[in-house]
Amino acid sequence: MSNARLTGHPGPLSGYKAIEICSTVAGPACGRILADFGADVIKIEPPSGDPLRNMGKHVGDVSLYAATALRNKRAMVIDLKTEEGRDLVRRLAARTDVLVENYRPGVMERLGLGYEDLSRDNPGLVMVRISGYGQTGPYRMRPGYGAICEAMAGVRHLTGDPDRPPARVAVATTDYLSAVHAAFGTVSALLNRTRTGKGQVVDVALYETAFTQMEVYVPAFKTLNLIPKRVGPNLPNMAPNSLYPTRDGGYVLIAANSNPTFERLIAVMGRPELIDDPRMSSIRARGSNIPYCNSVVSEWTLQHDGSEIERILLEAEVPVSRVYTMADIFEDPQFAARGMLPEIPHPELGSLHHPGIVPRLSDTPGQIMHTGPDLGQDTRQVLADELQLSPREIDALVERGVVACGEPKAPA
Repeated sequence: MSNARLTGHPGPLSGYKAIEICSTVAGPACGRILADFGADVIKIEPPSGDPLRNMGKHVGDVSLYAATALRNKRAMVIDLKTEEGRDLVRRLAARTDVLVENYRPGVMERLGLGYEDLSRDNPGLVMVRISGYGQTGPYRMRPGYGAICEAMAGVRHLTGDPDRPPARVAVATTDYLSAVHAAFGTVSALLNRTRTGKGQVVDVALYETAFTQMEVYVPAFKTLNLIPKRVGPNLPNMAPNSLYPTRDGGYVLIAANSNPTFERLIAVMGRPELIDDPRMSSIRARGSNIPYCNSVVSEWTLQHDGSEIERILLEAEVPVSRVYTMADIFEDPQFAARGMLPEIPHPELGSLHHPGIVPRLSDTPGQIMHTGPDLGQDTRQVLADELQLSPREIDALVERGVVACGEPKAPA
């Protein structure tokens, strides 16, 4: 039984077609965003499949990561090492609006699938190119992953505690942020095409995406010769704004940035006199005495459980949150009310929870139509529907190893 397919997605990108020739995270995440909002995204994989299918956790042979990251897409296998395979991509690209790829610069050109090649037959094509260092510059040929590019962009230097080596961000922040920039660039290019009739290249570099997060420090370096350092959980020049330990062994994040909020916090703490302490009497004073300020707040939080702190500070309108685990997220009513944990049918597992769709559009919201397809699941359908190939022609391509077709699986 293959994934059940629903039709008629009314999203704002419905009617647009996209080809995704990508692997791992940033490229597939961009394709998933486009597909969530209605684009018909055809994912082309090599016979070995996208390595993403082997990442994360599995239930038997089912990749839980692929089930979410590849959702709403059609999947086909084409061997781009064969001339026939590359010709199939050219023919598909001539009929599509967008092609998303994340090979190293120059690879698509060597395959005869560069923008100049493909735009000759399809001048309106928008080609989205995601790479470590972009399509130009002296580093363009370097291999680059999100973590590597975070190091180069200065993000890793600021991550972690000041008395320890730089820490790794626990999630693929740069890859997902790059996917958002790539999706935004895609829609911008499509909007421009409505005026000009011409497509263009969207060039997204992972290191540049990471660097955009350094905006606050860029002018400060040349103006003040400031090289920022790691500050752990603290917000530079602002207190109390940090993680504070609780009696039950957890942490709460409290952000009492303004004077009125700080006064409400110390009133709940039973320490209103702290506003007269010269080390805590103003925003600048507290920002200059962060260790002292944090020690005073920690002394109070250690006397209470996290849920109690959260309750009484929220009643006092002080921004606060426990540091959630995934179990906390699944129990939280806000995530449920906003549809951030939808349960989607799965052909083998029965159902599977997905992360919800962001952003929320009031009139044309995104939808999750189906979980990620199996490798090559839609090869036959795409070749028949898009290129009008007959079953005999498709069988011949399979026999020559140009394409592969996934076998339907019975439900568990």
